[in-house]
Amino acid sequence: MRRSVFLTPFLTWFFACLLLSAWGLAQQDASSPQTSSSPKNSPSSQSPSGKPAEPDTSQESSSRDTRVDTTPPRDDDKNHPYSHDVASDLEASPASDVQEFHPWNPYKAGKDIQVGDFYFKRGNFKAALDRYKEALYYKQGDAVATFRVGECQEKLGNKGEARKYFEQYLKILPEGPLAKNAHASLAKLDKSH
Repeated sequence: MRRSVFLTPFLTWFFACLLLSAWGLAQQDASSPQTSSSPKNSPSSQSPSGKPAEPDTSQESSSRDTRVDTTPPRDDDKNHPYSHDVASDLEASPASDVQEFHPWNPYKAGKDIQVGDFYFKRGNFKAALDRYKEALYYKQGDAVATFRVGECQEKLGNKGEARKYFEQYLKILPEGPLAKNAHASLAKLDKSH
């Protein structure tokens, strides 16, 4: 009699767990989508002509949906008339097929310009020149760094190099905030030449 007292609650608990498990599996099967588990080359995956059926691409992504339009705006040449000259100057390279890639890091270039300004204000033009050139390494064609390299070259007595960088600045920003200074420096270099 003691066995039946113990077995009855145990069996009730066991069957309740079994019933709940079966009910949970039934709910899971009803909510999950039906998937085909047939192999690719099975007869069911072939078309009536005997050829393999085309895969269903209605659920797949297409790279055409994510293409980015990189063409310039219609009025780009009008708004930036000298940009082609600057780009061709930057692309001018020796007659080899090898092109060197530089890391693009405008944040690092900005920090180099700040440090270069620090050295420039203290009269250390060689150190400032190195930092400005490093800024141009990380951000080619930066107008401020280009102008500052010209100033350093002028202070160090490298008039030809100074002229080159002042002219390059004027190609980048012909009416930029430092354009008057660049024209004045070029005029000063012409008088001293």
